[in-house]
Amino acid sequence: MSAFAFQGKKVYYETVGEGKPLLLLNGIMMSTRSWAPFLDAFQQGGNRLILVDLLDQGQSEAMDGPFGLPLQAEMLDALLEALGVAKTAVFGTSYGGEVALNLAVRYPGRVSRLALANTVARTNAWLKEIGDAWVLAAGNPLAYYSTTIPVIYSPDFYDRRADWMSRRKELLTQTAFNDPGFLSRMERLTRSAEAHDVSAQLHEIDCPVLLVSSEQDHVTPVEEQVFMRERIKGAQHVILPKTGHAAFYERPDLFSAILMGFVNHGEPIVLP
Repeated sequence: MSAFAFQGKKVYYETVGEGKPLLLLNGIMMSTRSWAPFLDAFQQGGNRLILVDLLDQGQSEAMDGPFGLPLQAEMLDALLEALGVAKTAVFGTSYGGEVALNLAVRYPGRVSRLALANTVARTNAWLKEIGDAWVLAAGNPLAYYSTTIPVIYSPDFYDRRADWMSRRKELLTQTAFNDPGFLSRMERLTRSAEAHDVSAQLHEIDCPVLLVSSEQDHVTPVEEQVFMRERIKGAQHVILPKTGHAAFYERPDLFSAILMGFVNHGEPIVLP
């Protein structure tokens, strides 16, 4: 459990395990703590996990004003430099995937493999409207929950985990979603992705890339990952059935198997 200074702000990070580095980048409402159930699985194959609370996330210090995703990428470059990590595999989910894309196109020498789950190369008008709705709902904990959370999960997951979702609703509306400091961070994080667009740079990515989609993702639909697949040379694409935006929470075993297979895979298999 450590922190380093970036442009006068404390950035929180952790490293877990030994071996090949794997940088894990959080979704917008996540933090380093969100990865706790996956740490054992993600270390398999000899991986040194690098967890970080992005700017304005978790235990990292709050920002003073607006910023953009390129600043998150610049911070990660500085973090890797501080850790003495020249190159790393990177996995990002949702917002973290957008940050990962910015890292890959701005600091290509840093990324050995790139895995992106439920993410987009650009914030289109539709996705911006979703962000606007999140910001407008802040101040009413129940409205904020109803605007942000149900759309993240698939109907199938709601049916299977109804009691868990009910407990989560009660917890979030009484804590984070009723916390002005958290909501201020969420507004800045949401706004930080408004100008996100690396569409024109996708063809420049030359490391192995895995794209993971969910059949019932109503935040970052499958067609957005198809858009990337068609522009990133050699990108592999997996679509998970009956799964929503929070793919790795809904299908943790399957997701871990796919991700670790990609991250730890050696030379390509060539059939005779």
